[in-house]
Amino acid sequence: MAQFISESYYQDLHELQAIDFVLVELTLYLDTHPSDANALAQFELFQRGKKNLVAQFEHRHGPLYHYGESKGGAGFLWAKGPWPWQV
Repeated sequence: MAQFISESYYQDLHELQAIDFVLVELTLYLDTHPSDANALAQFELFQRGKKNLVAQFEHRHGPLYHYGESKGGAGFLWAKGPWPWQV
C-alpha cells in the first residue's frame, strides 16, 4: 500500500541531502588541504548542522536510518516510514 509522503518530508530530506553534499565536497578538499583552518571550521560547522537537522527530521518524520544514531523510541519504528523507493 502506498504511503502519503508530505511536502515537508521532501523539503527536510532535500536539506539533508544538500548538507551531505557540502560535507562530501569539504572532505575531498580537506584530503588535499588538511591544514586549511577555514575549511576545517566549515566542516565542523556543517557536521553540527547535520546532526541538528537529523534530530529535527527524526522528530518530525521518524527514523532516518535503520542503524547507528537513530533512536528506537517506543519500539522499532524504522519500518513505519516510507521505503527508499517511495521517496
